Amino acid sequence: MLEIIGKLNSVIVDYLLTFALVASGILFLFLNRGVQFRKFGAAFKQTFGGMFKKSDDGISSFQALAVAIAAQVGTGNVAGVATAMVSGGPGAIFWMWIMSLFGMGTIFAEAVLAQKYRVKDEDGNWVGGPAYYITNGLKNKGLAGFLSKFFAIMIIIALGFFGNMTQSNSIAGAVNAAFPKIPLVVIGVIIAIFAALVFIGGIDRIANFAQLVVPFMAVIYIIFAILTLVKFREHIGPSFKLIFQAAFTPEAAAGGALGFGIRQAIKYGVARGLFSNEAGMGSTPHAHATANVDHPAQQGLTAMVGVFIDTIVICSATALIVLVTDSMDSGLTGALLTQKAFEIGFGRLGLVLLAVALTFFAFTTIIGWYYFGETNIKFLFGKKGLTPYRIIVIAFIVVGSFQKIDLVWSLSDLFNSLMVIPNVIALFILRNDVKDLLNDYEHNFLKGKASEHAHN
Repeated sequence: MLEIIGKLNSVIVDYLLTFALVASGILFLFLNRGVQFRKFGAAFKQTFGGMFKKSDDGISSFQALAVAIAAQVGTGNVAGVATAMVSGGPGAIFWMWIMSLFGMGTIFAEAVLAQKYRVKDEDGNWVGGPAYYITNGLKNKGLAGFLSKFFAIMIIIALGFFGNMTQSNSIAGAVNAAFPKIPLVVIGVIIAIFAALVFIGGIDRIANFAQLVVPFMAVIYIIFAILTLVKFREHIGPSFKLIFQAAFTPEAAAGGALGFGIRQAIKYGVARGLFSNEAGMGSTPHAHATANVDHPAQQGLTAMVGVFIDTIVICSATALIVLVTDSMDSGLTGALLTQKAFEIGFGRLGLVLLAVALTFFAFTTIIGWYYFGETNIKFLFGKKGLTPYRIIVIAFIVVGSFQKIDLVWSLSDLFNSLMVIPNVIALFILRNDVKDLLNDYEHNFLKGKASEHAHN
């Protein structure tokens, strides 16, 4: 069963999703005239300029980004990057960077559409995401009905259920490795209790939690990455040289790991770049839909910053830690490889630091993924579906902490892949909405006369 799902996953990812997401990135790069490059500075100003502003209707732009990054920055930033390097060589990191630049354009489109087609729920809170922009944006209502429901079901299973099970498993494993005397099930129960306390507060509590924790966890991880680079500073130049060499030259990774071809570097780098920052996957628009901004394009700019932080900053930090400590020669992969790098850098303290980092990364992902699932539960069943959903999620968190869940990881990946398909179809159909809203933002809004139809 595990082998069959693994092969199915491989076919879907290698031959369908990678092509679709790369094509989407290229489409929006040209359609929006490289908005990720032209508006790079404006995106950071939009994101951090109103960082501490309070919002009377919805949550602030920065809070929405914090919820999105909470979901984006997870175990993939620690384990996934290391796996990509082992499988595709150091050159995979270069292609990961390239895909993040494409991804910034795709996630801009997702956030803009999420803002335009969002609605108020039964409690008067803004909700939105692919299921909503598919339903309200597509003219073919038969197609819209099928795609929106298919997406909603896939994301609830992929992230809300199986995904959170895998994140809980990652936390329990990391904490148990650092503190072996704490039983896995106890860790799972503690995770579930803290998660439930955040869940029941709705989007306001989730946003407030993310706003406090996400910057903290990112800054701490980056600080220790910088300390590692300072300690092994003589290896920084050769590490960057190795990344660029291995990205273009077959067998160029000689001297570090074994030689790797260009094809492997591209394959694993592209996959890590796409699936780490979740651009085009349809997850983060749920957070961006809730932001209180004056124009949809403003939140599109903020969404781009999320991809930059996730991939260019945090994933690169992991990659460089592994390379400068020469951990690639250890024969390890995944989180164990990153753990080895931290141990080389900081000894026993490094093991504890990585356990803490993984715990924060995975726990915030649980919070973000729970919310994305909740939004789609509301879409399918209304408010009455929330209590059963919360109970199931909490149960999955506890069970995931102590089970060997290779099959669950594979199922999570499969449903994760399937939810991308309706989202990419919708992005293509609604591409001109994105183009028109960007034009309205640049030619009207910035001059003080935005179109009345730009926003709900």
